[in-house]
Amino acid sequence: MAVLFLLFLLTVSVVSADEDGFVGVNIGTALSDMPSPTQVVALLKAQNIRHVRLYDADRALLLALANTGIRVTVSVPNDQILGIGQSNATAANWVARNVIAHVPATNITAIAVGSEILTTLPNAAPVLVSALKFIHSALVASNLDGQIKVSTPHSSSIILDSFPPSQAFFNRSWDPVMVPLLKFLRSTGSYFMLNAYPYYDYMQSNGVIPLDYALFRPLPPDKEAVDANTLLHYTNVFDAIVDAAYFAMSYLNFTNVPIFVTESGWPSKGDSSEPDATLENANTYNSNLIRHVLNNTGTPKHPKIAVSTYIYELYNEDLRPGAISEKNWGLFDDDGIPVYTLHLTGAGTVLANDTTNQTFCVAKEGADPKMLQAALDWACGPGKVDCSYLLQGQPCYEPDNVVAHSTYAFNAYFQMMAKSPGTCDFKGVATITTTDPSHGSCIFPGSAGRNGTLPNTTSLAPSSNSATSGCHSVYIYGAGSFTTSVILGVLLMSVLFLQLAAYPILVFPGEELRGGKGLFFLLPGRWRLHRKATNPRGVQLYAFISDRWVCLTSKTDLRYPQSGKERETTKPDEGRGRKVAGSNSQATATANLSVEATSIARK
Repeated sequence: MAVLFLLFLLTVSVVSADEDGFVGVNIGTALSDMPSPTQVVALLKAQNIRHVRLYDADRALLLALANTGIRVTVSVPNDQILGIGQSNATAANWVARNVIAHVPATNITAIAVGSEILTTLPNAAPVLVSALKFIHSALVASNLDGQIKVSTPHSSSIILDSFPPSQAFFNRSWDPVMVPLLKFLRSTGSYFMLNAYPYYDYMQSNGVIPLDYALFRPLPPDKEAVDANTLLHYTNVFDAIVDAAYFAMSYLNFTNVPIFVTESGWPSKGDSSEPDATLENANTYNSNLIRHVLNNTGTPKHPKIAVSTYIYELYNEDLRPGAISEKNWGLFDDDGIPVYTLHLTGAGTVLANDTTNQTFCVAKEGADPKMLQAALDWACGPGKVDCSYLLQGQPCYEPDNVVAHSTYAFNAYFQMMAKSPGTCDFKGVATITTTDPSHGSCIFPGSAGRNGTLPNTTSLAPSSNSATSGCHSVYIYGAGSFTTSVILGVLLMSVLFLQLAAYPILVFPGEELRGGKGLFFLLPGRWRLHRKATNPRGVQLYAFISDRWVCLTSKTDLRYPQSGKERETTKPDEGRGRKVAGSNSQATATANLSVEATSIARK
């Protein structure tokens, strides 16, 4: 964990860091369907989250975090402060059970003794410093005091007259606690833990604080807040809160205790009394906060000295009491799906739930197969997704089921639309994930394996001398309506004058495809499989897929059910077009037809 040290103190104190600032997350557990410790750790790894704060010292989660290198802050719950603060032995037992039992495998780097004790549990305030000292003594006895720091998080509400920051001071009634506490932090090389919530400052300002100022949005110079005493310019509420804490400590003659922000965030949903608790604002705040911290911007009082921060919080906690917003501070739902996609381009790799290159659109677990099929039809038709990778014999054909194929199509559309809001919904059957759905040789658009680009559709066109396709190069990519009309006209004339020769043959919707060799063009529509058909040889079969004719080979692209049952797919509920493979692994070959279509087959 980045630890801040005193370098020197002349007329003005200077706080410096031996490491860059970091962004961590708080992990609350008030969920009706709390993920398992293994799932939690898997999400942390996938998001490259290297710092976490727990609100207790859950044994199962600490074991799951072992050997991951993730830096962990464990907490003494508020209800244990009185006991630990009055008994050195109780503190030693707590450290033995919850810390020593897990290190060094689990990388515990800090202990937060309680949370906002002065404002939420004031009757424990008299023993708070004793609790910190007893915990620290137990660490010293185990030679862990150099590795693990001890502190206690405070609400920013203990700071009075917080703007301008230079006038800020702690509530003087807490001086008997605050002064010995700051002495302890300074003597042990620890840091002042602060919970900073610009959201609440904004809400309680009655319109005095502009929303943009709370969200880190750029402000014109004449709109920036200026501290008249120091002439320091403040462009956001977060920096003002942190500097107010620095000035409050200096008021008590402590100028060299660094600050870690142990909680900060913005709710993504609220009731009518909280209109600014929205997905957009939560996304904006947390994205800008992460960027601000990782850029080591610092604050106006201590520029370039990063303020390491833990975002509140990893999961939405649906069991938390209180207003709707209390349940909606999380970055993820309990299934690990991002609540929103963070905008973090250029901000490093932490929290890849954006990182703009690490999000994918997949079929939602348990979605209705019929709705998936309809959405797949739309994506591969009007959605203009290139679904040729799903043809039999191509990299993403297997597994041959509607979930796998719709996942590919949904994601291709999502990436094609630059991950714009609303492009991963498909009437509720799709969802965003940070887990790359690529498998084997099937590399999804947006995956690092494909550098975020869509496949080159022309690469799948067989050459005219292909020994296996049996198809001539008649691919017409991007053909306009006039070109298409001409082609259809020519084919229709072929039917009128060359039908007896059976070569070429234009097959209309509703017809059965039977035996015989020749060149067949399948018009968009519904097709039936002739149950007594056998796989012919020497067939040249073309289907109109999206806006071009695509060749289907008798050897590679055509397969038939081994059972004697006739297969006829149902009419799509939404959109037009057709998935390139049926849900039955033994099904006939299919194609994405540009009009309402189902399976096609050559008998």
